[in-house]
Amino acid sequence: MAAEGGGKEMNEIKTQFTTREGVYKLLTHSEYSRPNRVPFNSQGSNPVKVSFVNVNDQSGNGDRICFNVGRELYFYIYKGVRKAADLSKPIDKRIYKGTQPTCHDFNPLTATAESVSLLVGFSAGQVQLIDPIKKETSKLFNEERLIDKSRVTCVRWVPGSESLFLVAHSSGSMYLYNVENTCGTTAPHYQLLKQGENYAVHTCKSKSARNPLLRWTVGEGALNEFAFSPDGKFLACASQDGFLRVFGFDAAELHGTMKSYFGGLLCVCWSPDGRYIVAGGEDDLVTVWSFSDCRVIARGHGHKSWVSVVAFDHCTTSVEDGDPPAEFSGSDEDFHEQIHFGVGRDRANSAHSRLSKRNSTDSRPVSVTYRFGSVGQDTQLCLWDLTEDILFPHLPLSRTRTHTNVMSATSPPATGQTTTTVSTTTTNPSGTNGKDNVSNSSSSGNPANSLPGTLPRSNSLPHSSNPAGGSTPNSHTGSSSNSSSTTTTTTTTAAKGNSIIDSAFIATGVSKFATLSLHDSRKERHEKDHKRNHSMGHISSKSSDKLNQLSSSRTAKADAAKTLGTTLCPRMDEVPLLEPLVCKKIAHERLTVLIFLEDCLVTACQEGFVCTWARPGKVGLLSSQNNPANSPSGTVV
Repeated sequence: MAAEGGGKEMNEIKTQFTTREGVYKLLTHSEYSRPNRVPFNSQGSNPVKVSFVNVNDQSGNGDRICFNVGRELYFYIYKGVRKAADLSKPIDKRIYKGTQPTCHDFNPLTATAESVSLLVGFSAGQVQLIDPIKKETSKLFNEERLIDKSRVTCVRWVPGSESLFLVAHSSGSMYLYNVENTCGTTAPHYQLLKQGENYAVHTCKSKSARNPLLRWTVGEGALNEFAFSPDGKFLACASQDGFLRVFGFDAAELHGTMKSYFGGLLCVCWSPDGRYIVAGGEDDLVTVWSFSDCRVIARGHGHKSWVSVVAFDHCTTSVEDGDPPAEFSGSDEDFHEQIHFGVGRDRANSAHSRLSKRNSTDSRPVSVTYRFGSVGQDTQLCLWDLTEDILFPHLPLSRTRTHTNVMSATSPPATGQTTTTVSTTTTNPSGTNGKDNVSNSSSSGNPANSLPGTLPRSNSLPHSSNPAGGSTPNSHTGSSSNSSSTTTTTTTTAAKGNSIIDSAFIATGVSKFATLSLHDSRKERHEKDHKRNHSMGHISSKSSDKLNQLSSSRTAKADAAKTLGTTLCPRMDEVPLLEPLVCKKIAHERLTVLIFLEDCLVTACQEGFVCTWARPGKVGLLSSQNNPANSPSGTVV
């Protein structure tokens, strides 16, 4: 571990980090990469991505891992924290010519020990369906590139379906496919099905069944990532135009939108109960959006460059209310299967009903915390806690912080439902600065029409000495929002505006606290602007979508001016600013993967190294096998 202080130690790669649950440790012998373990020269190549599936193998070795590195695609048995990785025996390895794999997804419904269905998207626009266990290639979609010629950015099986899948492209379009249908020999003709603000859905006109079934055009510029809600009913899309758009998937109706503080949105994920969405992107921030209220409830600032992946840690999911916590057991895939297809809904609902019961009838403590993580192009891993003082700012102040636990529920809460005093037991503030300061959480816009008399204490501190660029309005726009001004633009219309307060009303509540998060912005403005420009230029020179970025940047600037200060994009002083619990440099190259599994978390960087971090107390079997001579880049098998 690096010592306290500046200089060389600050750039050391960390191999462990501590949270209130304990120590997470990098398992150097559980690293997956190309068999030769040589760092991949990532210049100009597509991001390394990782997919997992559980094949319910009787031997207990049911997890399978797939990852792409450059033109290569690998498929291994994933041994996680149990055994060292044997890179000499991939189950399947493929090398592609003329195109590169960009993303992939397993179908958990059809996976068995003898067969798995893996979708792979490519840089030239095609999508391949393969079975790496049988070593078969069953179908190639968009083979002639008649449907879309642009890079595939995201591919996902539709939850609950064995045959439907959704594909997003850098053109800004999404296509719904059926594996049973062909793609035809001519370009498809479309008929408008539904149209709304900055989106349209078309059906494919054809006498016989063919792909695609539907075409979605969403926003301007690339559609960088989409994610289905845990129940499979809603779809969240993160676009290069900076907008998060959430749709009802079956009805193709827009539920709500959010605008990034600056630049494009690159990643998006849902909380396990479907109540919150977290998005990250080119503003170096993570933004938390409430599904029921359709508004930004918090931002997190810890990264020094673009945020490439966000993910919730469902394994810390529980309700702390005096009853035993509602926990999910099983693998990552088991959990997803449960919440997608209703198997685990009874347990989740019982946890939710317990919470509602405690809130309405009991004065016993209720503690709610969501844990999520993010990785970025700054090579840093950040872990965040979304605590009850942010989620329910109208509640009385909790004196001390709780240990991490997350509410498990499947239905959005009723407005103003939680009314009890939240009292907590532990005294660890767990913020990275070790102090318990007053935050500006009252400005998050309460569902009730009254601002709290006291401000909550949490790790959501507007930490003035944070050197990272991109945290203040001044570093991105010309808006004069770095002073404690009480005037803002009045709110524009927002879809489903449940419990959304006029932003001018919010501003009056935060005027006295605005300087908490922004008093440093003037003196650090030049330094931050320099970092921002350097960061953007450095990354965009590597980008394969320069034209898309250039064309969308003009409209993005115009949009930013219109939306800043509205519920689409609150000013920095209008919502709580979270600080990360953990912020560690863990790689040499930009990070592209973050996945939370039951006994570990998995990260990957652009050099092609897939790393396993054991959760506290999960190292177990392997500690005796740990060779002190092992380097962080892995062992030679």
